[in-house]
Amino acid sequence: MMSDTELSRRVFLSALAGAPLALGWAPLADKSNLPTVPKRVVKAFLAPGKMPNGLQAVDDGLWILDQEDPNKVHKVRYEDGSVLAEIQTESIHGSGITYGDGALWIASTYSLKTLKVDPATGKTLAAFDTPGCGLVRWGTPTRPSGAHGLEWVAGRYWIVVPPSETIYLVEPASGKVMRSIPAPGVRPHGLAWDNGFLWCVESNDRAIYKLDPRDGRLLAKVQLAMTDPEPHGMSMHRGVIWYCDAASRWVCRLVSP
Repeated sequence: MMSDTELSRRVFLSALAGAPLALGWAPLADKSNLPTVPKRVVKAFLAPGKMPNGLQAVDDGLWILDQEDPNKVHKVRYEDGSVLAEIQTESIHGSGITYGDGALWIASTYSLKTLKVDPATGKTLAAFDTPGCGLVRWGTPTRPSGAHGLEWVAGRYWIVVPPSETIYLVEPASGKVMRSIPAPGVRPHGLAWDNGFLWCVESNDRAIYKLDPRDGRLLAKVQLAMTDPEPHGMSMHRGVIWYCDAASRWVCRLVSP
């Protein structure tokens, strides 16, 4: 186990590596004036775990990352949430999950790592330091935090990191950051990709933003109501946005009003 000094040094170096990419972000759009995509929340089912915090849609089911430590991952049916598979991972307080290159990729938020995981066994195949780690600018943080949402796109993955308020594009074989764009707020969470655009949850805003992946420019948003389950993990399946709420356990989908 690392000492506090070793952990602090690693966090400092990780934040330093991400800092030039994150400094100088300026608001790219007035959130209040963005076009709104009208959607209605449908509570689909309760997640099998206690704290669903990451989602990844695949053709044959929905992967759900449970944040209760040590984190389990379930694959469930879209129709009713019944469990198709369950694996135990080594992730700690995980907040994001995606699928690519035959593996699951998990944001192990409190270990400040991105894990490549065997989807059959839960075994960690590789681990990389998450860029931009540090203290978040909301709530009362007591320890360094890493990434939240991930999304696999064309052989690389996007990863959003709340402490640096940045979305990074990462080369998976090495964990190297290729480039970065600003996140849409201080508490960005789930990521999804659709027709050349990124979608990103901002949990404090209770909104899901559509971004231009070239520069992070905000293009539109889906605004949830205060009475809806809070958005945390998010994914997209056949053009439909799915999201989960770690507090209430609801897995929801967004439909036309």
